[in-house]
Amino acid sequence: MSLPKLHVAVLMGGWSNERPVSLMSGEGVATALAERGHRVTRIDMDRDVAARLAEAAPDVVFNALHGTPGEDGTVQGMMDLMGLTYTHSGMVTSVIAIDKELTKQALVPHGIPMPGGRIVETREIFERDPLARPYVLKPVNEGSSVGVAIVTDEGNYGNPISRDAKGPWQEFDRLLAEPFIRGRELTTAVLGDRALMVTELKPKSGFYDFDAKYTEGMTEHVCPADLPEDITQACLDIALRAHRLLGCKGCSRTDFRWDDERGVEGLFVLETNTQPGMTPLSLVPEQAAKLGISYGELVEIIIADALAEKGKPA
Repeated sequence: MSLPKLHVAVLMGGWSNERPVSLMSGEGVATALAERGHRVTRIDMDRDVAARLAEAAPDVVFNALHGTPGEDGTVQGMMDLMGLTYTHSGMVTSVIAIDKELTKQALVPHGIPMPGGRIVETREIFERDPLARPYVLKPVNEGSSVGVAIVTDEGNYGNPISRDAKGPWQEFDRLLAEPFIRGRELTTAVLGDRALMVTELKPKSGFYDFDAKYTEGMTEHVCPADLPEDITQACLDIALRAHRLLGCKGCSRTDFRWDDERGVEGLFVLETNTQPGMTPLSLVPEQAAKLGISYGELVEIIIADALAEKGKPA
């Protein structure tokens, strides 16, 4: 596809835990757009972001932020009030999808399989386990496996968990406790209204955490994943349904755990990411490339989707 030449503001950085990743995503997007002849304004988000966007007056904003407040609906609401056209999901979708409990409430009643579990006050876990071990503790509204801990009988967190042990309980007042699902880590990207393919992630550390995601050589990507056909198709179907149910725009990425001893009954959605990474190690560009979509074309497809949503010519 080919877009008319546009003025694109690439919004990146910010102050979340995922700032370094956002800067890499944003720089990749900005470079690709410039190479394709677009005028690009790079904006490293700080507290005067509204004034900087107003001054730039772009045709469209490419939202390359990750985490809060760029992915949780805050920046989306600001841009809505400013009348700006921007990529990826809108305010309401972003509010729901960043919150793992709200995501469950939106998806599970429609048959999307997700792990059980409950929200716990952090102080509770120092007195007793919220679930039978092994289980997972994670922040309610962070991405990129930020602050995720797997609590096992053999782990070094203590029993009950020690206040001094390093983990998400030192940073967050509330956590989501879920049963640990053994098995394989899978992910599926959706671009526009098309599920792309399934990637299996094989972290060399044994857990696909923040470092494994963004440090070269720490995770093997098997793309496309070597899976039974029914599991591949289930991932594609579920990711597309989650994308639609949540109201995602542009692109999204749905992450799964699959207990391969249970067949399709062992497949569970962990989360749907509304602003997937666009770094050299990111999964959406990798899947797109396998289907013959270059990085630059991928960026333009996401922008074209945003323009079409606003009724502007693409």
